[in-house]
Amino acid sequence: MGRTRKRSTVANRAIAASAALILGGGGLVAVNVYASAGEGRSGQEQRIQNAGRQMSTIDCPEVANELTKVPRRARATVDRELARMDTQITDAYKRFADNKAKLERDPKLTEKKILKPLKQKRLASLKKIRSALKRAGHWQKSLDSLAPCTMRPDDDSTNEGDPGGGQNGGQGQNGGQGQNAGQDGGQGGGDGGQPPGNGPDASDFVDIQSIEPNIQQPQPGEQASTGNFTTECGRNENGLFNSDNVIAAPGVSNGAHHKHDYIGNQANNAFASDDDLANGETTCNEQGDKSTYYWPVIRLQNGQNEADANEDGGGKDGNVGEIQTPSEVTLQFVGSAVSKVTAMPRFLRIITGDAKAFVNGDANANASWSCTGFEDRQLKDRYPICPAGSQVVRSFNFQSCWDGQNTDSANHRTHVAFADQNGQCQEGFQAIPQLKQRIVYDIPPGPGFAVDSFPEQLHKPITDHGDFINVFDENVMNKMVDCINTGKECN
Repeated sequence: MGRTRKRSTVANRAIAASAALILGGGGLVAVNVYASAGEGRSGQEQRIQNAGRQMSTIDCPEVANELTKVPRRARATVDRELARMDTQITDAYKRFADNKAKLERDPKLTEKKILKPLKQKRLASLKKIRSALKRAGHWQKSLDSLAPCTMRPDDDSTNEGDPGGGQNGGQGQNGGQGQNAGQDGGQGGGDGGQPPGNGPDASDFVDIQSIEPNIQQPQPGEQASTGNFTTECGRNENGLFNSDNVIAAPGVSNGAHHKHDYIGNQANNAFASDDDLANGETTCNEQGDKSTYYWPVIRLQNGQNEADANEDGGGKDGNVGEIQTPSEVTLQFVGSAVSKVTAMPRFLRIITGDAKAFVNGDANANASWSCTGFEDRQLKDRYPICPAGSQVVRSFNFQSCWDGQNTDSANHRTHVAFADQNGQCQEGFQAIPQLKQRIVYDIPPGPGFAVDSFPEQLHKPITDHGDFINVFDENVMNKMVDCINTGKECN
């Protein structure tokens, strides 16, 4: 798109807040019910029975999580097929959304027109993945059980516990996980020609003042590395957006099915190689930092179209509304509570959070939502409603332990890990500088905004996520490590 969305004026904030309240009830409905294919009854019987109830979205098992190893020779095929499976779900969800009323009247039609064709396409992709792994010399158990998908019903919703879900801002890193993966989806937010509204709903929001403080941090020990290193890379004033994901879906255009903000490296797209990133321009003040930092955009759902209303990743994938440029972005690297840190390897890739957490569950959810002045209260599964004069804050505390060998892994997760509640890395892992991102937005109060998501994830706040590729020069990385280990504050 290549343009910058200005922050809301006072008038626009008032209009958007009113529009959000008006739009809040429409669209599809989503609840926190997770059903795995084949669980309990036979897969087909369960899918048909579910289809007899009012549905919200399509729930498919995550294949990447079951891949134990992907040799380099098989990587291109595996990545391509995993991305193709995401597109298959997106297409099936669109057919479901376009024909929702008709399908609910005839549950068997849902099985015939939506779930069965989707299963056959997934089986074909799974076969190609397994064949590619076999040709590369890796035996992988059959993945066919991951082919069937289910429909997620909107009844039997539960909301146990307080709205904050007991979160304290870091999966594994700071303890606790949110258990409330969002309730009702809905609100359309787009006009003429857009697909049906696919979330969020007013119940995905909570008044931040109703949440009790819930942050806990491990106490630093005698060997703690207490310094920090801050890199300033702007707020995406350049308006660099795309719907690719070079980590999760390299070589695949629109692999994310939602738009990302990019700061730092300006060469990042689906086809960027390590050499491309190394030679790319950077928005960082420190030119030795060509790292890439990216996350899903936030949009105002005020009935106004963005320039991508008819593009992939935008309106074609159910992401509608005006993209908001952050008012502030802070990128800080910090140390370990129990040890010194070691340098990150160049081109280390880290994904934090889970773009599919609404259907996958919250095991990998790791983005936090809050408001300025209330950041001792963090949410994972609700958007915050901030009081007047307070701004929305997104926080990402990235994994801080590395396996000492790999810059990536089959599921893009197992080569890095979170420290435990005491700040200790698991056996075989070593502490590295931990990236902490804080992103602030000047947007209207109330339920009138949403994070971009895969269409079937219904813009749930729990699906928020961040991506990082380390492209620091060796000298700058060594400076960072020295600052952190010696207790200095550097930039």
